[in-house]
Amino acid sequence: MTKYILTLLMLFSISITAQVKNDTIKKEKEPEELEEVRIQSTRTSRTIRNTPTRIETIDAEELEEKSNMRPSNVSMLLHESTGLQVQQTSATSGNASIRVQGLDGRYTQLLKDGYPNFGNFASGLSILEIPPLDLKQVEVIKGPASTLFGGGAIAGVVNFVSKTPKEEAEYNFLINQSNIGQTNFGSYASKRNEKFGYAILGLLNLQKSYDVDNDDFSEIPKANNFTINPRIFYYPNETTTFMLGNSFTKGTMKGGDMNVIDGNADSFHTYFEKNETLRNTTTFEFDKKFAKENSFKLKQSLSFFDRKINIPSYEFEGFNTNLFTDASYLWNTKNQTIITGVNILYDNFKQRNTNTLNAKSFTSGAYIQQTWDISEKVKLENGLRIDNVNYSNPNFSKNQAFVLPKVSALFTFNHKWSSRIGGGLGYKIPTIFTEQTETIQYQNVLSLNNVQAEKSIGGTTDVNFKTNLSDDFVFSINQMFFVTQINKPLVLQSDGTNTFFQNATKPVISNGFETNIKFIFKEDLKYFIGYTFTNAKAKYLTANQFLPLLPKNKLNMALIFEKEHNFKLGLEGFFSDNQFLYNGTKTPTFWEFGFMAEKTLWKNYSFFINFENFTDTRQSKYKPVVNGSHNNPTFDDIWTHTEGFTINGGIKLKL
Repeated sequence: MTKYILTLLMLFSISITAQVKNDTIKKEKEPEELEEVRIQSTRTSRTIRNTPTRIETIDAEELEEKSNMRPSNVSMLLHESTGLQVQQTSATSGNASIRVQGLDGRYTQLLKDGYPNFGNFASGLSILEIPPLDLKQVEVIKGPASTLFGGGAIAGVVNFVSKTPKEEAEYNFLINQSNIGQTNFGSYASKRNEKFGYAILGLLNLQKSYDVDNDDFSEIPKANNFTINPRIFYYPNETTTFMLGNSFTKGTMKGGDMNVIDGNADSFHTYFEKNETLRNTTTFEFDKKFAKENSFKLKQSLSFFDRKINIPSYEFEGFNTNLFTDASYLWNTKNQTIITGVNILYDNFKQRNTNTLNAKSFTSGAYIQQTWDISEKVKLENGLRIDNVNYSNPNFSKNQAFVLPKVSALFTFNHKWSSRIGGGLGYKIPTIFTEQTETIQYQNVLSLNNVQAEKSIGGTTDVNFKTNLSDDFVFSINQMFFVTQINKPLVLQSDGTNTFFQNATKPVISNGFETNIKFIFKEDLKYFIGYTFTNAKAKYLTANQFLPLLPKNKLNMALIFEKEHNFKLGLEGFFSDNQFLYNGTKTPTFWEFGFMAEKTLWKNYSFFINFENFTDTRQSKYKPVVNGSHNNPTFDDIWTHTEGFTINGGIKLKL
């Protein structure tokens, strides 16, 4: 691990660099506009230009583009971002998780407006239940981020930031239909006056089962879900804000044998996988501002997640409760911003009908972070968190304390070159809810026993350059390097009958780099290139140490031509390298391409159409995904699209 840290430091010491945001993800803003993007995740309300921590943002305009492709959830938005990977965990139900730096989804912390309500049992369907319609921006921190966010932020943090009401009312409506039987109806409305404000999101998703390769098994499950999320804001004066919100999502998905889904089961057609979920999250926020932009903030949330999984002759059902409280104070001096706070996080999973896998945890923590503007060219950000965690189940109970330092630095040499470097420690408390156990619906999984938290050390450094090649031609490039080492990783083992977790003696190490290049010509024509190299290995393995379902090389490209308030055209291409499956088999490489168009018909109306994966790349073209008999099938690991070429289109109304 030491050699990787030294490599990062050496790369940093010789680099003349730039702090500009990851331009491929933050792609719709001109370079000078990037300075105006204010970041929520660091809680300092600083702009990207003045934040030492490396943060990438996906802005409202790109969010709108991606919602054209998949209005139901954020999976497409994350799938097409450099350095992020959406990993499907079920061949029949479409469940998925998000990976950063090639690491398992449990190492990435998902937040909605800073609230960590998507962990543990609730993580399996998390990105399938976050709609994009009410989002203002998405902020991505790659690498350790435990100072402010605690356990689970080993690989990084993805924070989905919601819109807030403004004096000018906003009303958005969307209708979408696809050739694979998906229908979406969405609406968002918000407005504020002197004392009160409101924001409300409503979304209904209907999906028919879809079998593209005629093997009698669904690539897309029959599904329906709806989300309603109202928030009320109260402004007693100019410096005080209260917010109370409640998000409710209910859904059902049924995949498997098409005859069973259609109600025509018989002795030959019996297999299905059914997921029924209910998620309810209540949030409260109090924000008080003082002189010199000092502020106090209190955040609280209470989340319930109820899920039932059914396959023939097996049922898994559980209820997850999550309680979160965070109180912080921010104060500013002439050249420093300091934030300090305390928080608690309680998580309790109860398995219905038995207590075999019951588990709970209680975390209390305190943190402090200092951002110091040493000069116009040098800015430092240092932080420290101390957490005390107790986690237990019917088998055992364990208490651990963690001291988590973090440091970041931003060096701006001139208006073209700048650089960031950062590193820190992290941890993840043990859980049975992982990508692997999700694929087997938690069958024959034993409860945790005599295990301990996984600990990590990691860092990133980047080099940024931007320039105007001419009056009409803007060029920028960002080169980022990363490394993360996870010690005592929790590994799933099998004794032939049951599966169980134990800590490995040797670490998991992920290192690599990302390259993002952007060209803009006359503000209308934009070309983006993103390349990711990931070398992630499980050192505890004796043979093939490469982490499964992880392409070493990934390339994404996008060409966009736009006339504002008139039309927009986009062509995208993606390349994925070979991957290793869990059984050691090596997959082929593949390309996929997509095309989208949007036309503004009148001032407030627009029509969009999207041709996703029009080259019809899908796994069943290489090998059948379903093996065995109809009534006792097995499924291959999912490593690319299963549904193939899809077309969707719709109408948007903005008032």
